[in-house]
Amino acid sequence: MNTPLRSEAEGTGSTRVMDAVIRVALVFGLAYFCYRVFSPFMNLAVWSVILAVTLYPLHQKLAKRVWGKQWLASVLLVVVGLVLIVTPTALLMNSFADSVGEFISAVQEDRLAIPPPSENVQNWPLVGKKIYGAWSQAHTDLPATVKKFQPKIGELTRTALGYVAGIFGTLLGFLASFIVAAILMAYGEAGANSTLAIFKRIAGPDKGTNLANLSTATIRTVALGVIGIAAIQALLVGLALLLAGVPAAGVLAIIVLVLGIAQIPAIVVVLPAIIYIWTSGTHDTTSALIYTVILLLTGLADNVLKPLLLGRGVDAPMPVILFGALGGMAGGGILGMFVGAVALALGYEIFMAWVSNSPEETDTVSDPGVSPAPGVAAQTAA
Repeated sequence: MNTPLRSEAEGTGSTRVMDAVIRVALVFGLAYFCYRVFSPFMNLAVWSVILAVTLYPLHQKLAKRVWGKQWLASVLLVVVGLVLIVTPTALLMNSFADSVGEFISAVQEDRLAIPPPSENVQNWPLVGKKIYGAWSQAHTDLPATVKKFQPKIGELTRTALGYVAGIFGTLLGFLASFIVAAILMAYGEAGANSTLAIFKRIAGPDKGTNLANLSTATIRTVALGVIGIAAIQALLVGLALLLAGVPAAGVLAIIVLVLGIAQIPAIVVVLPAIIYIWTSGTHDTTSALIYTVILLLTGLADNVLKPLLLGRGVDAPMPVILFGALGGMAGGGILGMFVGAVALALGYEIFMAWVSNSPEETDTVSDPGVSPAPGVAAQTAA
């Protein structure tokens, strides 16, 4: 007699399971479709959030000075950013293009004069004789040398143009992220409340607030570390350029600072300075070699400074931030440095919260017949 009721119950249960499976599949399908649509803008969005979180305190100070108008403060930040980033980079690119054009014209018109090599070049280990021979041939018969090395010169030129195009693309992406970040900062309060609500919904009111604050502090610490590293490297490169007697050392140092903030390597400025040292004729081989080593070390100093300065001012231990930043940078470049540091800091905080809320430890403390360990008792009392 219960067979029809049982069959009806089983059919209802199967229908509910099928409904749940269909709903889950639709949710995952929608999430995947949203990801496919948004993925081309993922880097732009992440960079915009990082810049917005980093610059928001400065944005609020500026907004107070312009009668609390958030949009006006965002516009002013964009204008200042364009002036500080675009102008030096445009001057550098224009100078580079003019130098390349003048070099090509001089080679074509046979006006380029290569100074003779020093006899000490032959004594360089491994490559001294080859460099001396090629240099001597270029000094005596430059057109023949150019014709001889034309395939390699063409390949080198394509590589250099590709590198310049990559720098230009990176700069455009950074500027686009900066503009989007300014728009986000104009709605900063609403965005902060929405982000906090998401963290609270995922981790609860207390833990969600702590994780949101940790994420913000980590992003700002890493970003300020990048700016501080760029300033230190610009100072070191500027001093090395002054020591080597390179013209316009102060201007080049400022360009290094701006490019460092935009995460463009300082070697872009250092290499032309090294070429100038070797071709100007004002240095002998020993001094030119010393200045070359100094400039290379200062140009690559950010690779050493980043692990030392990142992770300060965050509640998570410094090794956690450092490993997260270094691991993220190894896998995803400068953007991965931010994502890796935040992810590892959040993971560490969640793991330590799980460890501190061990059920066995809670049962031991709550049992009146068992005396808690001194460390547990002290922690409970605190």
